Amino acid sequence: MSRNLVIVESPAKARTIEKYLGKDYQVLASYGHVRDLIPKEGAVDTDNDFAMHYDIIDRNAKQVDKIAKSLKQSDTLLLATDPDREGEAIAWHLLELLRDRGLLENKHVARVVFHEITKRAVAHAVEHPRSISNDLVNAQQARRALDYLVGFNLSPLLWRKVQRGLSAGRVQSPALRLICERDAEIEAFVPEEYWRIEAKAEKDDIPFSARLAQLDGEKIEQFTINDQGGADAAYEKLVAAAQGTLRVARVEKKQRRRNPSPPFTTSTLQQEAARKLGFNARRTMRTAQGLYEGVKLGDGEETGLITYMRTDSVNLAADALTEIRQTIGDRYGDKNLPDSPRTFKTKSKNAQEAHEAIRPTASARIPSEIKQYLTSDQFRLYELVWQRTVASQMVHALFDTVSADLAADADNQHLFRASGRTLREAGFLSVYKEGRDDGDKAEDDNDKRLPALEEGETIALQEIVPTQHFTEPPPRFTEAALVKTLEEYDIGRPSTYAAIISTLQDREYVEMDGKAFMPTPLGKIVNKFLTDHFTRYVDYEFTANLEDRLDAVSRGEQEWRPLLAEFWERFSDQIEAKQDLSREEVAQARELGTDPKTGKPVIVRIGRYGPFVQIGSKDDEEKPKFAGLRKGQDMDKITLDEALYLFNLPRDLGETPEGEEIQVNIGRFGPYVRFGKKFASLKEDDPYTISKERALEVIAEKKEADAKKLIKHFEAENIKVQHGPFGPYITDGKKNASVPKDIEPESLTLEQCQEIIAKAPEKKKRGRKNAKTSASKKASSSAKTSKTTASKAKTSKSKTANGKTAAKKAASSKSASPRKGAAKTKTGKSSSSRGKSSSGPTSG
Repeated sequence: MSRNLVIVESPAKARTIEKYLGKDYQVLASYGHVRDLIPKEGAVDTDNDFAMHYDIIDRNAKQVDKIAKSLKQSDTLLLATDPDREGEAIAWHLLELLRDRGLLENKHVARVVFHEITKRAVAHAVEHPRSISNDLVNAQQARRALDYLVGFNLSPLLWRKVQRGLSAGRVQSPALRLICERDAEIEAFVPEEYWRIEAKAEKDDIPFSARLAQLDGEKIEQFTINDQGGADAAYEKLVAAAQGTLRVARVEKKQRRRNPSPPFTTSTLQQEAARKLGFNARRTMRTAQGLYEGVKLGDGEETGLITYMRTDSVNLAADALTEIRQTIGDRYGDKNLPDSPRTFKTKSKNAQEAHEAIRPTASARIPSEIKQYLTSDQFRLYELVWQRTVASQMVHALFDTVSADLAADADNQHLFRASGRTLREAGFLSVYKEGRDDGDKAEDDNDKRLPALEEGETIALQEIVPTQHFTEPPPRFTEAALVKTLEEYDIGRPSTYAAIISTLQDREYVEMDGKAFMPTPLGKIVNKFLTDHFTRYVDYEFTANLEDRLDAVSRGEQEWRPLLAEFWERFSDQIEAKQDLSREEVAQARELGTDPKTGKPVIVRIGRYGPFVQIGSKDDEEKPKFAGLRKGQDMDKITLDEALYLFNLPRDLGETPEGEEIQVNIGRFGPYVRFGKKFASLKEDDPYTISKERALEVIAEKKEADAKKLIKHFEAENIKVQHGPFGPYITDGKKNASVPKDIEPESLTLEQCQEIIAKAPEKKKRGRKNAKTSASKKASSSAKTSKTTASKAKTSKSKTANGKTAAKKAASSKSASPRKGAAKTKTGKSSSSRGKSSSGPTSG
């Protein structure tokens, strides 16, 4: 019997910690969250002081039972979930479930927290336990309630007005707005012309260039010379003044220092892993989780290699600093060691300073020396963390810089400027150089040398070169740039960015253009709907202020229920006011013109299955015609002619030599060519332009493939024996049956085939109709939820505002609060994982 039961979140972590603590401790995993809001109306009871109704998560129920069984045999329960808001909430939820079962009597319960999984850190945490922080739990409850209220009320509106499966979220929607606004900037961008003029010169066989900095005594700005005429005039003037030589008018030499970047936070790790390793945020966090939880090294013992990867802090512990400085001295010499440890100031105003930055648990554990024990991703990320951490405590890099003004005339009216830089002392750059986003001005650390120049000397001018340039639009957001911008705006928390970015892609709001995000037509529609009708809730400042207030709750500076009441009062009114918006208004239908054949309007809009063009309207006697947009077409840019061209399908291409009609079209599975009653997919050919000759080739290829597939054909009964992806089978067009393994398919008789087919189960229906019915029921239910919840708000405002009536109700309610027992709700089941909940159509 283990006298001490320890609960962590993951089984990998449990194995590592159990080895550290020894036989008197049993370590079990909760597998993330153990309970979540019930996925139905009333999970957050806005009429009852925002009482939150929870239920155990199905997939973790067995694990909770296992924990409960082990607790009966233990004297002490140590809750060692992750050292953040989510981890605190998981500990509290588990405690409430165990209290509900009456298992905490005569048990010692404590919360232990460690930021790295090393024997020393775990032992220290066990020796210094604390109680659960109600403030952190309340902050997590408030965050979860806000996400539920936004998602469970706003998402159904999108389902009904745009298409099913969409979502809106408190953080997700402002992130989408950033991407869409950048796209609009790019669309609206008008390039401006400007010219640069450079002098090519050489001295001592060293060629170099200098850029025009002054003309006729006036400083040259970017747009001083903005057309061919101005460039030609300047060129003529400079050539005439220089007469083949330049005079060195001034030389300035300086030394410049460059200091290292601070060690990683969650956000900067995601950004740098994206720039340098090509990892997306999810891959970075998954790999970091594995390094934190423990890897089996040469001694056979699992050990955590980095500290906790969800942090806003750039601080390093004193003992870690001592070890890092020792590593620097041993590997790079004392000359690369500053007199005292470097300290960095945390930029995030809500950073928890008690936490550390992300660092190696032991800097003496050199990446190359443990590479054989790591996966490729683990090694690359560990190396990145190690290099950044060690570099952060090294001396600065030192550059020698030289700038020289070269005069083309005797009076110094026309000046060219040349600059060069050489790296004198590498310092931290010998270990690590920070990456940069596309669009950032790169700072080249390579030597850019100038020849030795002396004031007053004359050097040979080889040529003067004018070059035309145009300004460029701002770059699209890469994942690194988006993460950086979200953090700068203080939107959300870095630990949630991976899930938010994945949601934007899963909902098909954005797609990748190389490494950059580009909004889809659907994403633009959803963003415009939210910015037009729910402006406040996608506003960057509002979202950041709400995040600040949630952090104030975590610090015990603000109560969480009044925060929810203030938010819900306005939000519920907004939801109620937008129920009657027409689908056409939300879908942002745009009339392109008139169809010359019918005189009917041609409209482009978004539908349930994507953007499409429509001729006519639902009020016409004849049914409107529809055509989906082609890949790459943008509904914001499509013209009338391009839209009408989409109605050229289906196209009749004549007949095959066997007399089968040939027609090309686009179906639910993509473009195809039909010959008679058979079909062949068009994988590379365009159905709008494919010729009859090419169609016949496709048909011939299909017939040849079918012939190879066919083993036997009993034509009178239309029964075929064919090769299939899973082996030979028999089909009569209605049912399929595998050929028994002990029978050669070529030897089958008609009677055998009929007997095998008769025993085969009926083909399963596609489920499209049933799914549709189920979906409509679900949408109807969600719509009802939205309306009911919104309407309840009006009657609950006064109660919520003063809190008196609501407080009475809350006292008798089975709601969950850190000060009370957990809700024992039997209705509804939910499933969740760490950091991601699934109650209703919610999303961060």
